[in-house]
Amino acid sequence: MDPETILTEIAQLKAQLGQDAVILVHHYQRDDVIRFADFRGDSLQLSRVAAEQDQAKYIVFCGVNFMAETAAMLCAPDQIVVQPAGDAPCPMARMATVDEAEEAWDRLTEDWGDELVPITYQNSTADLKAFCGKHGGAVCTSSNAERLFKWALETKKRIIFFPDQWLGTNSALALGIPEAEIVPWDPDDPEGSYAQAREATVVVWKGYCNVHVSFTTEHVRSVREQYPGVQVIVHPECPADVVAAADAYGSTAGIIQYVDQAPAGSTIAVGTEINMVARLAQDYTDKKVIPLARSLCGAMYRTHPGNLREALQACAAGQPIHVVRVDQETARWANLALERMLNL
Repeated sequence: MDPETILTEIAQLKAQLGQDAVILVHHYQRDDVIRFADFRGDSLQLSRVAAEQDQAKYIVFCGVNFMAETAAMLCAPDQIVVQPAGDAPCPMARMATVDEAEEAWDRLTEDWGDELVPITYQNSTADLKAFCGKHGGAVCTSSNAERLFKWALETKKRIIFFPDQWLGTNSALALGIPEAEIVPWDPDDPEGSYAQAREATVVVWKGYCNVHVSFTTEHVRSVREQYPGVQVIVHPECPADVVAAADAYGSTAGIIQYVDQAPAGSTIAVGTEINMVARLAQDYTDKKVIPLARSLCGAMYRTHPGNLREALQACAAGQPIHVVRVDQETARWANLALERMLNL
C-alpha cells in the first residue's frame, strides 16, 4: 500500500476510535510513528501515563516488549494493551532470565545471608521484576538508579543489579564505590563469577544495550576534534570509560532537558539512539545537535506505520491483535518492586 495512504488511514482510525484508544510512543520510534502519539516519553513515564488513561479501552504501546508488559501490569484489568509490532524484544532484557538470577542469588546469599538487595532496571522482563519484588528489591530507571542504589546500601550491605552492567557500574561509581568493589556476574560462568564476587559491594549482571555499547571514547575524541567547544552528553548505559570522557550523562529525559537548557548557539553531541537525536536536532534549531555516532535500536524499528494501522483496524473491529498480558501472580510481585521505587 502507498505510504501516504497508510498514514491517512491511521489518522482516520485514530479519529474513529476517539477516547477508546490511546497511542503511547517511545522517544526512539521513527517520525512517522511519533506523529500519531497521544503521549511520547521514556518507558516508565509512558507506563504511568497508561495507568492514568481510565477512559481508554485500548492502550496502543509503540515500544518494546518489557514496556508493554509494565503498562499491562499498571493498567486496569479491563483495559487491553496492544503492541503493534507483535514481538519486539529488547535484547538486553533477555540477557537475564529468572533461572539465571535464582542461581546467582542462591550462590551469593550462601555467603552473605540477608545482606543482599536485588535491583532490576526497568528494561527487564516482568518475571525478573517479580523476582526482585519477592526478594525485597526494587525496580529502577536510568534517571533514579543512583537513588535506588543509595537506598539499597542504606537498607542492606550489598546489591545485585540486573540486567545492564554499565548502568549498574556507572551508578555505583557515581556513589563513590571503588571500582574493585563492582564486579560483573557472567551467567555463562557462574562459578568464576561467584569466585570474583565474594568481596564485592555491587554485583552487576553482564548484560548491555546494543545501542549504547556501540559508543566509544574514540567517538568522543573525534567529535571534540571536529567541533571545538562541543558539549558531549551520553546515556548511562554507555561503557564507563565513555561516560567518564563525556561532559555529562543522563537518562532519555535528562538528555532532552540538557539540550533544552543549553544556550542558543551551542553544539551538542548526543550519545543515544539516532531517531531521538535526529528529533532533538529538529526541535532545537537554535542549537547544533549532532549524533556522537549513528546507533539504531532494531527492536524499536520493528514498529512501523503498517503494523500500527493493522493494530488500530483490529481495535476498531473489536478484535484486538498482539495483546500483551501478564499473569496475576507475576504482576503482583513485579508491582511491589515498582511500588518500592515509586515510594522513594
